[in-house]
Amino acid sequence: MNTLNDILNEASNLLWGWPMIILLFGTHVYLTIILRFPQRHIFTAIRLSVRKDPGATGDVSQFGSLTTALAATIGTGNIIGVATAITLGGPGAVLWCWLTGALGISTKYAEGVLAIKYRVKTKRGRMLGGPMYALERGLGWKWLAVLFAIFTALAALGIGSTVQTNAIATLAYDTYHIDHAVTGAVICLLAGSVLLGGIRSIARVCKLLVPFMALFYVLGCLYILCLNADYLWPAIKLIVHSAFSPEAAGGGFAGTTIMMTARYGIARGLFSNESGMGSAPIVAAAAQTRNPVRQALVSSSGTFWDTVIICAITGIVIVSSVLAHPDIDFTDGATLTNAAFSKIPYVGPHVLTFALLTFSFSTILGWCYYGERAIDYLRGHRWVICYRIIYIAVALLGSVVELGIVWNFADCMNALMAIPNLISLLFLSGIIVSETRKYLWSGQLDREMEQQEYQITA
Repeated sequence: MNTLNDILNEASNLLWGWPMIILLFGTHVYLTIILRFPQRHIFTAIRLSVRKDPGATGDVSQFGSLTTALAATIGTGNIIGVATAITLGGPGAVLWCWLTGALGISTKYAEGVLAIKYRVKTKRGRMLGGPMYALERGLGWKWLAVLFAIFTALAALGIGSTVQTNAIATLAYDTYHIDHAVTGAVICLLAGSVLLGGIRSIARVCKLLVPFMALFYVLGCLYILCLNADYLWPAIKLIVHSAFSPEAAGGGFAGTTIMMTARYGIARGLFSNESGMGSAPIVAAAAQTRNPVRQALVSSSGTFWDTVIICAITGIVIVSSVLAHPDIDFTDGATLTNAAFSKIPYVGPHVLTFALLTFSFSTILGWCYYGERAIDYLRGHRWVICYRIIYIAVALLGSVVELGIVWNFADCMNALMAIPNLISLLFLSGIIVSETRKYLWSGQLDREMEQQEYQITA
């Protein structure tokens, strides 16, 4: 296992070197500029996300699509992922994570446009879409579309399955001394009961679960921030300064470099909000929307909630807690997070465990859908059930696997997904601008999409 972990760690270091950071961050910046800062439309996006689009074609409502995407993104990346970035890259990683989210709103918007523009309709009337369809139908690069689908199916087993159950099992054991395998079995049984119902069942659960769990977690964080009130401003200054001068962190944060700080911040930012990874547009394609831009705006609001709000709060909570309590253990992300939340009298560990349980459970649901759609693209609908069984089995295995291996595997799969997706965004950026001009810049968000003949799949 140590050898495997070393191999995965080396692969992760290679994939998340400067070329990936430049490609990802550069795409965020490029799309932000050519799309005239779509971040300024975030309140319009939030308003659209809670409204129905009557008569529009799709499988689930825009809100259902958004909450399913949020279910997949709001997970351990928001809690343990941020803490892991801090332990490995110092407090400055929080700023890089936040910037990845703020600029990533543009990338998530662009992904949403292509998801609706190139989605297909099956003979059973279901809508399918995502980067594999944009690569095939928009660019004619079937081979790259196949690669993306393969990486997605594998990534779902890491980021969506093993990582989530591993995090839940670790905290359940630390807090309640419940055996890892028992926790994994319970999670798999609950997830399987929802996944059997497909996208409508997943969306129905996520619409109820996501708003509640996010509010519950944020309230817990705000309480900790109140306890650490005297350390909030020093924590923010430390985060900003150490993002570009890691040596300024000092203490337990010493030993990092700018490269390490940026790498772990951007990697965890991507892991959290998935802007540029190409996962969210898979479920965005199922949304009931009258034109691509409306759904693109709704999709972009997911990155705002996930990273700009929740990850930022988590980062400040952890850094301020370390400043307030220098004796906190820096061993790993899970231990650091648990130590920070333990400062809430009596109920702190329970708040964290419940938040992580709901976050991770919802992520398991959302990512299973992504993996199933990838398998559907590769092999057809008949293979989806087989993949679902494998997904649940791997989730159970993840509860007893060493955490470092799980995170390194997830990082590798994230990068391999992101590369073909970012290529599609860059090469189809002209289409994205054209659609944005047609509906958003012209003030015609309510305009119906032109009648088009969807490609019919088996």
